[in-house]
Amino acid sequence: MKDHATKINSYLTFKLGDEIFGANVAKVLNILEMTKITKVPKAPPYMKGVINLRGAVLPLIDTRVKFDMGETVYTTNTCILVLDIEVNGDSVHVGALVDSVQEVVEIDDSQIMPPPSIGSKYKSEFIEGMVKINDDFVMLLNMDLIFSTSELSLLRDSSEETVIEEES
Repeated sequence: MKDHATKINSYLTFKLGDEIFGANVAKVLNILEMTKITKVPKAPPYMKGVINLRGAVLPLIDTRVKFDMGETVYTTNTCILVLDIEVNGDSVHVGALVDSVQEVVEIDDSQIMPPPSIGSKYKSEFIEGMVKINDDFVMLLNMDLIFSTSELSLLRDSSEETVIEEES
């Protein structure tokens, strides 16, 4: 058994506009093609609605709106990342709209630089770090921190209301 001083992490990289982001693959359950979205009344602007995922209701987030990048423009590359997010010890499944999925990359801890501290147009509290891959900077996201507890309980409540409305 070898003793590794640095840890290797796998990240799924995806694009929002011209920016490249990375999510730890342990958080990504699935990648889906676009599907029919059921709107949820009175939902926050970043919540597109809910989708049916094998009989379960999955809240769907427009990641671009969440990051103040404008609304997603649907293309053939637009897809949904099904994420497993931990909130207060609970596992919550959320769909995140992204412009396109790039690739899975192996990143050594030693390659990760700290996130920018000033002048960033993104909330740096959920950026774990930055890494340079080829000529591009990739922002590595802590998916658990992107959504606040109150936002996720709101998503859970509104997706449950949608189920009740669809059943009646």
